[in-house]
Amino acid sequence: MKVILRRAREWMSLPNIARAESRRDREGLPTHDPGTAAVLPALFDWLSRAQDCSPSADGGVARSYDLLRGWETSYPETTGYIVPTFIAGAAWLGRDELRERARRMTDWLVSIQLPGGGFQGGRIDSKPVVPVTFNTGQILLGLVAAETSFGGYGAPMRKAADWLVETQDADGCWRRHPTPFAAAGEKEYETHVAWGLFEAARVEPARGYGEAGLRNVYWALSSQAKDGWLPKCCLDDPSRPLTHTIGYALRGVLEAHRYRPEDRLLDAARRIAEGLMRSVTPDGALPGRLLPGWKSAVPWVCLTGVAQVAICWMLLFELLGDRRYFDAATRANAYLRRTVHLDGPADLRGGVKGSFPIDGDYGRYQLLNWAPKFLADSLMLEHDLRRQAGA
Repeated sequence: MKVILRRAREWMSLPNIARAESRRDREGLPTHDPGTAAVLPALFDWLSRAQDCSPSADGGVARSYDLLRGWETSYPETTGYIVPTFIAGAAWLGRDELRERARRMTDWLVSIQLPGGGFQGGRIDSKPVVPVTFNTGQILLGLVAAETSFGGYGAPMRKAADWLVETQDADGCWRRHPTPFAAAGEKEYETHVAWGLFEAARVEPARGYGEAGLRNVYWALSSQAKDGWLPKCCLDDPSRPLTHTIGYALRGVLEAHRYRPEDRLLDAARRIAEGLMRSVTPDGALPGRLLPGWKSAVPWVCLTGVAQVAICWMLLFELLGDRRYFDAATRANAYLRRTVHLDGPADLRGGVKGSFPIDGDYGRYQLLNWAPKFLADSLMLEHDLRRQAGA
């Protein structure tokens, strides 16, 4: 009864836009899939608006549009890995302004790099301002992309990568600089940090970046269960991790295999992917949180996680030729496209919610900047794979 009363009070206090969106989601998704040609440009338009509307007005991308409070300030971590998405989108859509936006994002990131080479956690105005392993790894992805696309970013790239190598423990885990904005404890999804080191190693192959990344992935996989489950893979609740953080972990393992093809890495990635395949619904959705045994823990969907997992399934399809992965990924992308508004208020148009329904517990009543980033990546990859198959 207390929960019901609390929910009722919350509902009555919601702004009209939040109440309308929640009601719309509860009615279910539209049956029509608008397709990639319509959705992909809208995703980049929303992300561009997020850059322009950030209250900190610094060239970074606003963390989210919050239906209760409006635009949030810029988020260094995700701005970092939005950079390569904008560079790819510029070529894919023929929109040169996306490259210039990516350059502005990178220049801002360089301007806030901490003296030791790391980057802060949280939004740009979050406290405390301390270097954080995960955020630095994500920004490293952007610095590498900017260096290879524009040039002139090699020094901050090396500085960030060197800091990650220097602060890594001997067993491959990063423990010294955790984020103050997540629960304490070791994080197996920091294989996504290792991916940043693999990318840096392709530019600077003699500085030990790749070996450091592999050490982390081997450490993360040392506790993997036979069915692929990773027991320390969540921001706040490893007993029922977010599909978002599972997606991070899986991508890191796949990128480790792409960097150094080893059967054990591919097998580890395949076992995670197979577990997720057991959890996907016929329409392409994944539960927002999962329990050991790959069982659903919640009734809502983490849309970011669905996009991340779809990318990984497609990468496995490329590696193994197993059509099941591609079919699951395309179902997931079709589901995600149906969640995107292509009309209505400008702050919603082209955005992707944290959860579906929007009052789910991940990014509650928010459109998050990393959700359209991963969906854009996934849609571009699907299109490229289809084109290759046609050729």
